[in-house]
Amino acid sequence: MESIASPVAFAIFAIGVVAMLALDLGVFHRKAHQPTLSESIGWTLFWISLSAAFGLGVGYFSGAEAGLQFSTGYILEKALSVDNLFVMLIIMRAFAVPPAQQHRVLFWGVLGALVMRTIFIFAGAALITRFHWLLYVFGGFLVITGVRLALQKQSDVHPENNFLVRWMRKVLPMSKAPGATTFTVVEGGKRLVTPLMLALITVELTDLIFAADSIPAVFAVTTDPFIVLTSNIFAVLGLRSLFFVLADLMNRFHLLKFGLAAVLVFVGAKMLVAVVFHVPILISLLVIVLLASVLFPPRAGPGGPSDEMKAPPVR
Repeated sequence: MESIASPVAFAIFAIGVVAMLALDLGVFHRKAHQPTLSESIGWTLFWISLSAAFGLGVGYFSGAEAGLQFSTGYILEKALSVDNLFVMLIIMRAFAVPPAQQHRVLFWGVLGALVMRTIFIFAGAALITRFHWLLYVFGGFLVITGVRLALQKQSDVHPENNFLVRWMRKVLPMSKAPGATTFTVVEGGKRLVTPLMLALITVELTDLIFAADSIPAVFAVTTDPFIVLTSNIFAVLGLRSLFFVLADLMNRFHLLKFGLAAVLVFVGAKMLVAVVFHVPILISLLVIVLLASVLFPPRAGPGGPSDEMKAPPVR
């Protein structure tokens, strides 16, 4: 599949991402601490600004259409990632991850997500090039997913009860020491994993599931591998700081389920009707921004997080 970018551009982008991750963990967040709300908002604005600057660069070098495609893909991924972040918050609580250690878990979780999504995107682009009808399969899948999301009842989410998590607790040698600050510890001459490691593995499995929805959605915007990849990665890079913002403001997202469902149904329908009607990219961008905006109205009246977002710590 042809792309607006050359292999050199892909390589430069990859080097830039590695450099940003190295600065993030090795310089700015070298010491474990619990980010404040103002710090998290600052980093969120930094990643959004960096993404906007990259989008402007894409538009300048490759044309306004490519720039709009990047912006639409980025906003779409950002909106769909909100649900993922709430599940990550539940995971942190379920495994009693100390607030100061949550950034470390999220860092390595994001790194794994970048690798998995890169593989998925290139595999998906190759499949679509050879089997174009897969776009309609993806579209139908997204519509069904959106409808099911809108109709499903709220229920408690307990990641510690997941089959794979319970299996890992039986197979992996677990440490009983509370308040672990590393992924593994040595006790009695044996290397044992801590709840931090289980939380990390669960975060990775969660992103794997969510990627099955979000990556096909971006292919509704464009099939250019470079734009799909970069919009995905920029959206994922800002998830850690956004996580701590949402952890503080999560009671404002009472329409989360319906906003995400509407986004999924729209992009799925866009893929299904593409054979008879092409939705202009600017219209797609405006609709996605409008649908995503319903995620943010505040809940009527004071109060903390809803009960369904609470989960007991793992014992």
